[in-house]
Amino acid sequence: MEKKPVISIIGGTGNLGTGLAKRLAVKGYKVILGSRSEEKAEKSAAELKRALGVDLIHGMQNQEAVRGGDLIILTVVQSAHEAALKSLKEDLQGKILVDATARIKFPNPKPPQPPSAPRRAQTLLGEGVRVVAAFQNVAAQSFADLEKELESDVLVCADDREAARQVIDIIEELGMQAYYAGDLDAANTVEGLTALLVNINKYNDIHHASIQVTGSE
Repeated sequence: MEKKPVISIIGGTGNLGTGLAKRLAVKGYKVILGSRSEEKAEKSAAELKRALGVDLIHGMQNQEAVRGGDLIILTVVQSAHEAALKSLKEDLQGKILVDATARIKFPNPKPPQPPSAPRRAQTLLGEGVRVVAAFQNVAAQSFADLEKELESDVLVCADDREAARQVIDIIEELGMQAYYAGDLDAANTVEGLTALLVNINKYNDIHHASIQVTGSE
């Protein structure tokens, strides 16, 4: 059986990071939670291990988390996006970076201007890092309750189709459908879709609005 990659989550102590860590760990993935504070990362990891009864989650400072991971997921708040990438640029070389950033401004979110956040990440990091956009259109809170099935489909964007395929395989193992939706420029449309989902929640008294792709072959 093929060995599962070690997955490091930067911004791993937030809602999306901890939710993803839960889902990944119960599927047998070793997960490293990254934070600017090693103490905070270790505390969150210990809490998740106790709650899940598995010893597959560990906490580290961000740079160490990136060095220890095979695939990296970036879940920091949008205001920290550029600074996080700059601080991790050297350690990210040679790895796949899954960028979950959707630039949403509250209280009235609107589709953002291009380039997309993942395209900006690719430009900043250079060709040595394969950036994949994913999870932008999934509500962070939907990952938290392991008793609930994940209903959202995930739109995945990347310039590198093979890197996208690896990420899609992991997403589908978590129980969601994932679809390649184009290169990193297309990720700007996904960010805009996320703004619309937030508005749907707001104006229709819905929680965690999501999308599903339908059609026939």
